[in-house]
Amino acid sequence: MSGLYAYLTSEAPASRGQARLAQAYRRWLALKANPLALTGLAIVVILLLAAAFAPLIATHDPLAQNLDQRLLAPSAKNWFGTDALGRDIFSRIVHGTRVTLVIVLLVVISVGPIGLLIGTVSGYFGGWTDRILMRVTDIFLAFPRLVLALAFVAVLGPGIENACIAIALTTWPPYARVARAETMVVRNSDYIAAVRLQGASNTRIVLKHIMPVCIPSLIVRTTLDMAGIILTAAGLGFLGLGAQPPMPEWGAMIANGREYIFDQWWVATFPGLAICLVALGFNLLGDGLRDVLDAR
Repeated sequence: MSGLYAYLTSEAPASRGQARLAQAYRRWLALKANPLALTGLAIVVILLLAAAFAPLIATHDPLAQNLDQRLLAPSAKNWFGTDALGRDIFSRIVHGTRVTLVIVLLVVISVGPIGLLIGTVSGYFGGWTDRILMRVTDIFLAFPRLVLALAFVAVLGPGIENACIAIALTTWPPYARVARAETMVVRNSDYIAAVRLQGASNTRIVLKHIMPVCIPSLIVRTTLDMAGIILTAAGLGFLGLGAQPPMPEWGAMIANGREYIFDQWWVATFPGLAICLVALGFNLLGDGLRDVLDAR
């Protein structure tokens, strides 16, 4: 164990791999020193575990209806009570973590590369390329994200796949802005000039030397943006335009329980708490990653 510690804390790394491991270890130590970031990491890890082991954690079938058990208050048998169709709310929330993670992952893996490519190309080439791409970005930023997502879903039709597409189409502009700002800082750096003098093409410079510099900032932006993605997806589900019944999606569960909010408060309260807790976890983790990854 001491040998591993010495390997990770060496002041003179013997290889590039050792240097990268040492840098990752130092970042982990910095993250571990932030209690709020660790709290956010714990919430995210619990979310991932709940999604992975949902069938083992859930106490009931999330889709099974039993009208004889409708609107039961929280008890030892039904920890979070039951909804208007007699379905166990705790089991539906646990299985709803899978729906939430699917939406988040589909959006992130699509908007990250798109925003990174548009931002780096715009910042590196400048001129008319920059003006055109940034004006398109400004058009998307001019509308509230949920309103624009509603417009796209209205065209594409309701459903979880179309909801992911709509959220992705409204989420990429901030990523492009961040990547453009990072690119404009490094495009005139000495190492970029040296690579250019060696005959590297513009495509190679953007892909191999500028994009990797922008990735840490985009990771932070992605982590902070996950809360917004979850809230937008829940908003679409609440309006009936996201995941469709009987899929256990948290926003749709809140919509189903809003008419019982005063008498059977648990129907809408527990899905709402799940959304708030997960959004808080991603925000806390994003703040911690920003402090660790931001070299400035």
